[in-house]
Amino acid sequence: MFTHVMIGSNDLARARLFYDATFAALGGGPGATDARGRLIYAHAGGRLMVTTPIDGDPATAANGGTIGLAAASRNQVLAWHRAGIAQGGTAIESPPSERPNGAFVAYLRDPDGNKLTARTAATR
Repeated sequence: MFTHVMIGSNDLARARLFYDATFAALGGGPGATDARGRLIYAHAGGRLMVTTPIDGDPATAANGGTIGLAAASRNQVLAWHRAGIAQGGTAIESPPSERPNGAFVAYLRDPDGNKLTARTAATR
C-alpha cells in the first residue's frame, strides 16, 4: 500500500545519528542522501525518508501519528530502543513489552518528536 514514509527534521545531522543507529539495530544499513539532501533508509522492502520541510517552516511531529518498524526478534526491538535512546531519542508509553497478541513492542520519540515503534509480529 505505501511506497514510503516521509518525516520532517530540523536537524538532519542529528537525525542521521539517530536513524543510522536505530536502523542498524534492526539489521538495516546507514541512510543514503539523495540530490535534495534528504536521508533515505531502505530495509525489508520499505523506505523511510527524513527531510527538512520544503516550505521552509519548522518540522513538527504528527500529533496522533506513529511510524511502525518491523523487527525480527525481541532482541532487535530491545537493541533498537537502546540505540534510539543513546542517540537522543526519548522512551515513551510503556517500557518495551509483550502485548496480549504476542507482539513485542517498544516506543520512542526521535529527537524531532516523531513517534516510532519497533515491533515483532503477533504470535496469537
